[in-house]
Amino acid sequence: MPATVIAERVGWSGSITWFRDNVRRMRPEQRPVDPADRLVWEPGDAAQCDLWFPPAKIPLEDGSAKLLPVLVITPAHSRFVLGRMIPTRKTEDLLLGSWELLQQLGRVPRRLIWDNEPGIGRGPRRAAGVAEFMGMLATRLVLLKPRDPESKGIVERRNGWFETSFMPGRTFASPADFNTQFADWLQLANSRVVRTVKARPVDRLDADLAGMLPLPPVALQLGWRNRVRLGRDYYVRVDSNDYSVDPTAIGRLVDVTADLERVRVRLGGRVISEHARVWARGSTITDPAHVATAKVLREQFQRPRAIADNDDLTRDLADYDRAFGLTGTEAAS
Repeated sequence: MPATVIAERVGWSGSITWFRDNVRRMRPEQRPVDPADRLVWEPGDAAQCDLWFPPAKIPLEDGSAKLLPVLVITPAHSRFVLGRMIPTRKTEDLLLGSWELLQQLGRVPRRLIWDNEPGIGRGPRRAAGVAEFMGMLATRLVLLKPRDPESKGIVERRNGWFETSFMPGRTFASPADFNTQFADWLQLANSRVVRTVKARPVDRLDADLAGMLPLPPVALQLGWRNRVRLGRDYYVRVDSNDYSVDPTAIGRLVDVTADLERVRVRLGGRVISEHARVWARGSTITDPAHVATAKVLREQFQRPRAIADNDDLTRDLADYDRAFGLTGTEAAS
């Protein structure tokens, strides 16, 4: 309640500045208490996950530049940091990035802790494919309730640390260049002593890994997946970009898949088109070979068919008799 409203309710007629200052002084004493427990992170128990948006636009393929998310995963016991830049914060890219970082780690924490990231889930709702992903990993997803910063404070403090220790003085030519520089820096960062645990993350990592679960025995089928009938313009869309396909497949059902690096189109299980994935938006990616093939097919379609010189449609009726096995009187009747 504003101090002016309180003054009106109690009938205050003195200085409003004096009244406002005293109300401000009293407010902290009247707030409800919200204790924060000291959390203990057992080896292998949990990893905190978050998105960090570096305060620098990254140049993209079409000459534009934009702010891109960096997926960060930090096992809570060791404080070992893993991270990489991803194209979008959509579910497909979040799961692809998570799987790649877990493969780098070599094990799966028993819990993955997220706040209410739309691409992962909010409250009781899980984004499409997230529950299946957690099931294949045999791990448990924990979505934090609002106003619970302590439960994910480890990874969030690292995000601030990146901005003060990694970003200053750096420039990036592309997302791949960012990921290369970030990976090199993380090797040094994970070898530095963390003040809160008085140890280096690399020295605590083995104990953390020992308490984790093994990776699934087979590679997970993740990413952008769609089956479409290829139209006359022989392009398919992934996210917001269009990629050309071999036009000989026009009218056929094709399977479109994409990961963080490549876009592939398959016909009957065979790859017929492949492109590097573009991180810009609204782009059209064309293979010159597809344009050349389309030109040949178009010319063949537009060329009129030759008409045979012998256009005599009459035929000897005896040919039909012989075809049906009729001879003599049978044919005459």
